Amino acid sequence: MATAGKVINCKAAIAWGPKQPLTIEDIEVAPPKAHEVRVKIVATGICRSDDHVLSGAISDMKFPAILGHEGAGIVESVGEGVKNLKPGDKVIPLFVPQCGECRCCTNSRSNLCDKHDIGPYIGLLLDRTSRFTCKGKPVYNFLSTSTFTEYTVLDEICVAKIDDNAPLEKVCLIGCGFSTGYGSAVNTAKVEPGSSCAVFGLGGVGLSVLIGCKVAGAAKIIGVDTNPDKFAKAKELGATDCINPNDYKEPIHEVLAKMSDGGLDYTFECIGNTKVMESALLATHFGCGTSVIVGLAPASARVSVDPMEMLTGRTLKGALFGGWKSRDDVPKLVADFMAKKFNLDGLITHRSTLDKINEGFDLLRKGDSIRTILQISQ
Repeated sequence: MATAGKVINCKAAIAWGPKQPLTIEDIEVAPPKAHEVRVKIVATGICRSDDHVLSGAISDMKFPAILGHEGAGIVESVGEGVKNLKPGDKVIPLFVPQCGECRCCTNSRSNLCDKHDIGPYIGLLLDRTSRFTCKGKPVYNFLSTSTFTEYTVLDEICVAKIDDNAPLEKVCLIGCGFSTGYGSAVNTAKVEPGSSCAVFGLGGVGLSVLIGCKVAGAAKIIGVDTNPDKFAKAKELGATDCINPNDYKEPIHEVLAKMSDGGLDYTFECIGNTKVMESALLATHFGCGTSVIVGLAPASARVSVDPMEMLTGRTLKGALFGGWKSRDDVPKLVADFMAKKFNLDGLITHRSTLDKINEGFDLLRKGDSIRTILQISQ
């Protein structure tokens, strides 16, 4: 491409600090160095994790930064030594890398990678520098990805090549929200046919858990949320029942136990609230229940558990990116989408553009959207 090897001038949404609106700025994106890839972002979702940064819930972030981690795009150019990607390839940036060599990557029970930047945050590429500048100053990356920009640079191990025919304005959800929820059900919990499940929090990730539970063959899938406006969509995507904790005097775990013969087989906390995590654990059956933490809690949050709640046979697990090994599994998930194994349309409620990104965050905070997809380029 004509831009290969050159600095690209483009637009990006810059986060200058917590509790400040994003501003659209002119930035410079340097060419990729060895084992790096420069990608033209076509579409990106607005995820709750991005809002955690803006709210200040993630305390060790570095600013200014380009947020966004749920995107899809097209390779513009590659650095020296990149073997399996070329200009024109459709790709999904990966906030969980896969180097293929570290202890996590070589362990079938883990989907993390020692080279992640999930926390404590560094905000730079693997060589500890940034390819972004704005107004003459470096700009930090977010989660090895940074998709709220027309162009980004990624380490090769943070890129998955996908089907050339995949619609990027839909499969961008596989970069975070959908994969996180869906995989929590089918990978982490390994939901079994005929089982009972409850999903706490019916946002984009929670609804993706519902889809996973349904695909796995669960017989009872209960959606739990304090916003009843979300119930119709939840039932459309697989919930058999929906309940609002505010409608009951007794604790919600007791309500759920009565609905499920003494406790559920599986529960999923998709909010990031430690009190809800405790309720989700108690809602599982005392002798065989499994509860999965999916939501991202504030940095200082702690969960309180009575050891007897675990000693009887409950299991508490965590699920980051749904247990998927990113570079291996994201292309397979896109292939499953193309084969119509699942549908992503029900998760997308709004479409917008980069210049209206703050309006997209407002919709998220008010509970009026599931996912807003920003069309960054064609």
